[in-house]
Amino acid sequence: MPHTPSLLRVARRLDAALAEDLVQETMLLAWRSFHQFRPGSNARAWLFRIMFNGFYARGRRNRGAVAMTPIHEIAASPAAQERAEVAEALHSLSGEHRAVLMLGVVEGFTCLEMSGILGIPLGTVMSRLSRAREALRAKLTPACSAKEA
Repeated sequence: MPHTPSLLRVARRLDAALAEDLVQETMLLAWRSFHQFRPGSNARAWLFRIMFNGFYARGRRNRGAVAMTPIHEIAASPAAQERAEVAEALHSLSGEHRAVLMLGVVEGFTCLEMSGILGIPLGTVMSRLSRAREALRAKLTPACSAKEA
């Protein structure tokens, strides 16, 4: 249960409409599969792996891209506006890029842990992370340049 806020934070970025269902499903699957958990391994990474497997399974079942909800209302404060711009830029990234950024930058997993969670090779994680940071920087740079002018 101590990992549910982290799971929910990442699930909201994956699919805001189904985030709570995804986390609840993850916890249920973890409970049912607890006999497969290896003592001494990273429980948090194990839970994220279950969540991503569930997320990908939903995608295969639905076969439709989930539309991200755009941020329409921006508060008057500059800090809130900046947070909204970053959130919108993050939503505009591909699912693979958003996943590695959320796991690596926000949740603090290492590239090796992300490789295990996502089920992809270490080199792929590192290249996706690099490309995701570059894409996010490119999306935010015009906004920063316009503010400075």
